[in-house]
Amino acid sequence: MIDTAMLMAAGLGKRMRPLTATRPKPLVKVAGKPLMDHALDRLSAGGIRKVVVNVHYLADTVEAHLNAHSNGMNVLISDERAKLLETGGGLIHARSLLGDDPFFCANSDNLWIDGPHETLGMMQRIWDPERMDALLLLVPLARAHCHSGPGDFHMDASGRLSRRKTSHVAPFVFTGVQILSPSLLVDPPSDVFSTNIFWNRAIESGRLYGVSHQGLWFDVGTPRAIPFVESMLAHG
Repeated sequence: MIDTAMLMAAGLGKRMRPLTATRPKPLVKVAGKPLMDHALDRLSAGGIRKVVVNVHYLADTVEAHLNAHSNGMNVLISDERAKLLETGGGLIHARSLLGDDPFFCANSDNLWIDGPHETLGMMQRIWDPERMDALLLLVPLARAHCHSGPGDFHMDASGRLSRRKTSHVAPFVFTGVQILSPSLLVDPPSDVFSTNIFWNRAIESGRLYGVSHQGLWFDVGTPRAIPFVESMLAHG
């Protein structure tokens, strides 16, 4: 059972301004509680016992919140105060804290609601380290609430992923939730880079897979998304 996760919480939250002028984006409230707490609740419900959280913008505020709202999990801080490292660089920076087993990684600014089955448990049942270096939770583009992009991936019948072609539309959007093998976190191109580098390597070797999310998912990236999300959560 996978019991470790990384929660990405170091971003500047520029699209969420002016709400992030005085608070970090993970602490912006949606439906009465911070975005970070929604993610922590899902991780805890999925059996996560250790969570590594990277911090940069208003890092002291994020740390203070985590000290009071750990959800019973062991919370470790990956400190990026000196330099924001993006997602791939953040994973490399936190590598020693994550251990040597596969782990979940989740963004703190996406909100997901379980479908018929608990999401992280469903992903663990599908995870196969013999075939996969990464397993991404995807949502159909038509159900990617508050998301304006043209989609990210195509998925074949076995779950193997390929990229959207330039100027085309892809049927699936990445939700910000994934399982990663530590074996993928090698040979960083620099100290600041995107997780896309790791995904591209996994695609080239045929080891990037996905699974379609059966519940609700929201891209809470701007202030205008918040009332929509709250209405959906309140009224189903």
